[in-house]
Amino acid sequence: MTTLLEHHGASAAPARRGPRARSLVEPGVAVAAFALLCLVALTKSAALLEPDDYAYRASIIALSHGEVLLSSAQYAALAAQLSHVASPGIMQWHHLASGYWVSEKNPGYPFFAVPFYLIGELRLAPLFYGALGCAGLYAGARRWLGAWGGTFAVVLFCTSGAAMAFAWRSTMPTFTDASLIAAGAGGLLYALLAEEVAPRWRTAAGVAASAALVGAVFIRYTDVVVLLVAAAAVLCMARAARLPRRAAAWWLATMAVLGGAILAFNAVAYGSATSTGYAAGEISFSASAIPSNVVGMPVHLVRAMPMALLGLAAIAWIALRALRGVLAEPGARLDRATSRDAWVGGWLAAAWGGLWLLYLAYPWTVAQSASLAASIHVIRFYVPVIGVIALLGAWLLQQLPRWGAAAVALSLATLGVWSFEGLVGAGALGPGGGAGPGGAPGGVPGYPVPGPGSPPPGGSGGVLPSGFTR
Repeated sequence: MTTLLEHHGASAAPARRGPRARSLVEPGVAVAAFALLCLVALTKSAALLEPDDYAYRASIIALSHGEVLLSSAQYAALAAQLSHVASPGIMQWHHLASGYWVSEKNPGYPFFAVPFYLIGELRLAPLFYGALGCAGLYAGARRWLGAWGGTFAVVLFCTSGAAMAFAWRSTMPTFTDASLIAAGAGGLLYALLAEEVAPRWRTAAGVAASAALVGAVFIRYTDVVVLLVAAAAVLCMARAARLPRRAAAWWLATMAVLGGAILAFNAVAYGSATSTGYAAGEISFSASAIPSNVVGMPVHLVRAMPMALLGLAAIAWIALRALRGVLAEPGARLDRATSRDAWVGGWLAAAWGGLWLLYLAYPWTVAQSASLAASIHVIRFYVPVIGVIALLGAWLLQQLPRWGAAAVALSLATLGVWSFEGLVGAGALGPGGGAGPGGAPGGVPGYPVPGPGSPPPGGSGGVLPSGFTR
């Protein structure tokens, strides 16, 4: 069987690389794109735009005390303390039959964010995981596409308005799970195509990528769609990629074991492996919502993620190439490049399409999508796969002359900054409407975090009463 490496990778990359003196230009541009993301996200004052922000903020602070479930006394103490900062202090927490309180939101993000909260730098949390996502995308896209492929993927990932807006919102998990998916997808792509790399390093890279994908699921359970597609891709592509069986087994075992750990956590925290903090039936999906969302959502998604148009064009182009190859010589194998692109493109398209189709069936967004002011509240369900879209967009840019690809990327970056301002300035959903400091919407000056050297939260001088203990 034709291997996936033969067109690109170690054997083909040297022919596509520029002079040695330019070796730092590619990563330099990628770093500049990430720096732009950080600059945009950190120079605008923090704000809480919707009830979810209040829920996650409370969860992060509770976890800093080692708590996921709170007694009624602990819940009241935390709510009272946070109400002094922003009213209401806590939203979207659920009172369990056991008497404890728990956030309705998936529990994963507080675990990823709490180390940054403890050092007083919560706003760095999404940016840290964003850097991991960029690293995965750069490695995977460069392995797949050759010179500049990784750079284009990072530029597209970092410069959409959606990425900037949710990198700014550190009390929301959206950019973090998107970054973990980007790291996982890029890492798996690298490990699958790196045939000349020692098996132990391919195994290690795949295990890390698999763990990143499971981490995304812990943050948002619907990301399991992407995880399942990735597992299927490993099984389907392993032979063509000359992947050792032991490596594939380690990757899939990592997904299974860590996925099982999430189910075990749910059983302990919520009483059932398949339960969450939401009341039964509170979150539902219905095919009847698809037609309305198909009509209402595209304007929000294209405005916030114009690179989606590149991704769609890439899928169509890859499919047409494969179809043309099949029809040209019925029964013959596709050429190496077309075969590789068809496998990888099919995997990425399935992950992207699976998650977006799921949320097109989400009834809550039907009414919200009628107004552009609600964009930042409705696009968040679609943002987790922006890394996957960036990989497909990078493929398309690689088909263009280098100057044309650079012009498109620069135009999209400019649109991204414009889109960011429109998204974060459109207004808040629920409590906290109005202008905040620095013009930020939400009317909330921020959230309490301990500074370096401060007493631990809950102790004397901390942000919570000293009676708030384990």
